[in-house]
Amino acid sequence: MPLYSLTINNKPVQVDAEPDMPLLWVIRDLLGLKGTKFGCGIAQCGACTVHLAGSPVRSCSLPVAAVAGQKITTIEGLAGNPLAESVQQAWIDEQVPQCGYCQSGQIMSAVALIRHTPKPTDADIDISMQGNICRCGTYNRIRKAIHRAATTQAPAGSLQKTREGA
Repeated sequence: MPLYSLTINNKPVQVDAEPDMPLLWVIRDLLGLKGTKFGCGIAQCGACTVHLAGSPVRSCSLPVAAVAGQKITTIEGLAGNPLAESVQQAWIDEQVPQCGYCQSGQIMSAVALIRHTPKPTDADIDISMQGNICRCGTYNRIRKAIHRAATTQAPAGSLQKTREGA
């Protein structure tokens, strides 16, 4: 099997994997990071969302060969990030989680949205969160939480840069 070099959560790693192994299985099975979830396997539900070079992607259908040498951040990699902490606190304040299964993917998408659009409108949220399915139907609370996190952020430029360097 080929050896792939990746940067996961700002740590260089090398993994032995078949070129077509989905990034999700590299993250979960080879690296033991269990926060990223398997949902559908066809990039339609968003449970497997990670950041690739700062942008949200679905890891279940992304072959490891396609991301060799790139920076990948999982939900675990957001620890200590002020923006991510604001999003997580807003999730708690708005009582978003029910079953919780989709939450890591939802949070990864929300963090990317606020990073790129600091004051998102409802339309921005709908577009950015499209494809993140919540089987419990907490979409209204997710929208409220994103607005809350965006309004509790420090003024632009004062936030510590994200761990991804974005």
